[in-house]
Amino acid sequence: MTDPPVRKAVPGFHWEGVETMPYKDTGAAPFRDITRQVLFRDDALQCEWRYFEISPDGHSTLERHEHAHAVMILRGRGRCLVGDQVHAVAAHDLVSVPPMTWHQFRADAASPLGFLCMVNRERDRPQLPGPADLAALRRTPAVAAFIRTADG
Repeated sequence: MTDPPVRKAVPGFHWEGVETMPYKDTGAAPFRDITRQVLFRDDALQCEWRYFEISPDGHSTLERHEHAHAVMILRGRGRCLVGDQVHAVAAHDLVSVPPMTWHQFRADAASPLGFLCMVNRERDRPQLPGPADLAALRRTPAVAAFIRTADG
């Protein structure tokens, strides 16, 4: 089946004909209150364009992987960890995540954080941090404050 040439936006940061799916399988990795929508796939370009939405106080998984990706914040405010730095993010900010770089996104308490993410269509599975990785990340005070327990 071919994607339509235009997918109209509908209220609530959704698009016609696009399913809102769970971020990941429950229990696959620590995360909270996040969904994903696959907006575009193209075998010729070998890419996938996705929209993620993190509910207030929710977060993505702390992870790294061999593929790079680019993230464009569409709405809300939050913070992201990229490597050993924590950054405040808001609508229209662009975040580049290099390969094998620890990263995580967190929504502020006041609003959802919605963002587009461009990745390779075929990509490696994310790696979760082990105890030694977490200890190394926590050596940076701002990162230690950003990283919480596995459930929050």
